[in-house]
Amino acid sequence: MFGFQKLEIYQLAKEIVKYNYKLTKKFPSEERFSLVQQMNRAAVSVPSNIAEGTSRNTNKDRAHFINMSYGSLMELVCQMEISLDLGYISQAEYREFIKQTKNLSVKMSNYLKTVVER
Repeated sequence: MFGFQKLEIYQLAKEIVKYNYKLTKKFPSEERFSLVQQMNRAAVSVPSNIAEGTSRNTNKDRAHFINMSYGSLMELVCQMEISLDLGYISQAEYREFIKQTKNLSVKMSNYLKTVVER
């Protein structure tokens, strides 16, 4: 097992990816190559950047990749809100997504503080 696979933020990010895929699977077919594709890329980018950041040699580089991961997470929040507005997901599904996202974002912020303080 690689070090990043043991990180709670990595595991939580993967759960968000799976939830995103579950939700976007129900989207209209005309969204398959636009909003769905963009949401899937943003979602996968979150744990991918966490994984890549842990392989970097400097704390500055590690922090950069955590920040990129956070940016992708916020991009996904925006896209999920648009999906709600368009009626592609329910209010309950959106609330569950936001709950997961807030939990991850707090833990990412705490992780980033430990990286920067080293």
